[in-house]
Formats: sequence, structure tokens, C-alpha cells
Amino acid sequence: MYLHKGFRLGGAVSKVMPIVHVLSKLGLLFSLLLAVPTLMSYFYHDSAFLVFAYTALTVLLVSCVTWVLTLRFNRELRPRDGFTLVLMLWLAFAVVAAMPIYFYMPSMSFTDAFFEAMSGLTTTGATVISGLDTLAPSVNFWRHMLNWLGGMGIIVLAVAILPMLGVGGTQLFKAEIPGMDKESKMAPRISQVAKRLWFAYALTTAAAFVSLHIAGMGWFDALCHAMSAVALGGFSTHDDSVAYFDSVAVEWTLMFLLSGAVSILPAILLRWATALGGCIGRMKNAAPCCWFCRAVF
Repeated sequence: MYLHKGFRLGGAVSKVMPIVHVLSKLGLLFSLLLAVPTLMSYFYHDSAFLVFAYTALTVLLVSCVTWVLTLRFNRELRPRDGFTLVLMLWLAFAVVAAMPIYFYMPSMSFTDAFFEAMSGLTTTGATVISGLDTLAPSVNFWRHMLNWLGGMGIIVLAVAILPMLGVGGTQLFKAEIPGMDKESKMAPRISQVAKRLWFAYALTTAAAFVSLHIAGMGWFDALCHAMSAVALGGFSTHDDSVAYFDSVAVEWTLMFLLSGAVSILPAILLRWATALGGCIGRMKNAAPCCWFCRAVF
């Protein structure tokens, strides 16, 4: 009986370890993402530099050690592995994202820090932090960066990066992305689809950033609100949110929110359908986008 239980335990470990191995590779991506607010903190000379730097180094070291220990379990992911990895990735990234907030604000519990991070990643927009006007710029930026990453989806970002790490991202992509024909190929490779999505997303964010600055926001506020608006995240750098600026121009410019409400996938499908001479099956996938535009305008 004990031998049988040992085999069952060993089988469970062998099933989970390949997923943990991929997760360790994505941990390297997380550490690179943490370098952005670290540099922001260095630029603004705020008190959060060491918090971000130590968090990034810790994630980097843990990921490297885990990668080495699970190297022998490396294999191609199966469909059910994709769903498990999506769950583990969301939870792991939320925990990592909460660490800088938790360590920077000693009075905040880890539960509240985790809530703040998960709220940003899921673009919920709820916050447990007050005094945003005086919050360290790098921490404020990190909140909006989480909003922005969650707006497109950290899974889509992972799929774009995974091939560089020697991992196929098809199963991960299928497990995460709603509202599409999972078997259709919009581009020769799934990773190329993810890169096209992020390019369109980044381009829209850049346009919103410049427009908000022209409308009267400072560079920092414009950047944070552009990431939040396009992601439909709802975060702001001020307690009064957009009302802080008391500007009609800013409010109209934030109509970029509408572009964030339109799925980018139908737009890509429509482009490919046109390029191929008009595939009716693919054109139908763009119908929700067309109906949305008609309802708004």
C-alpha cells in the first residue's frame, strides 16, 4: 500500500514539475518587469528603490534555482498543463507584484497588498491605498503598470516571450484567450499573434500618452493614465481621479477608453481576411467589433 502511494505521489510530482519549470522561466520575465519601476524609482529618487531592487533580485535568484532543479522535467506542455500554468502564473505574478507594495508600506497587510496587485492585474480598478497624491512615484507607476499588463493579459505577454526560452505557447494561449476560434491560425505562429497584439496595444497606449500630455497632464500623470485608460483599469495617480485635473480636454481625451473596449483579435482577423481576398468565416469574427462601433457612434 505504501509503495502504491509512493508511485502516485511520484506521478503527481512528475506532472507538476514541467509546469513549475516553465513557471521558473517566466520568473525571469517578472524580474525584468520589476526593473522598470526600479529605474523609475532611481530617476525620481524616491524611497522605494531598494524595495523594487531586492524584490527583482529575489525573484531572479529563486527562478534560476528552480529552473536548475527542474531542468530534467523539461518537456512540451499538454493541453491540461496549459490551464494549470495559467492558474499558477496569475497567482505567482500577483504575489510577486504585491511584494514591493507590501514592503514599501509597513502599515499595510499582505492581504491588502495582494488585493491591490490582483486588482491591477485583473483591471478591476478597486484600491485600498489612500493618499495617492503623495505616494512614491515608482509605486504609483507600478500600480498602473500592473493595470496595463493585465489589460492585455500577462499570459499573452508570456506567450510572446516563451519561444525565446524554448517553450511553445500554444496551449497557454488557448487556455487564456476568450472569444476566438482556438483552432484558427491568424498568423504562422501563436507567438507572432501575441506580438501583433502587444504592438497594437503599445501603439494605442503611446497615442493616448501623447494626447493626454497635449490635453494638459504632466508627463508622469499622462503616462500612468494612458496605461490605465487603454487597459480599462480605472487606477489614477490622485485620490480624486480624473476630477483632480478639472479639465474637459482631459476627459474627452480619455475617450481612448473606447479603444480599450474593442477586442484587438477581430481587427487582426479582419485584416488577414481582407489580405486573403475576403474569407467570410473570418469576417464574421469581426462582427462584435462592428456592432460595438455602431452602438457607440
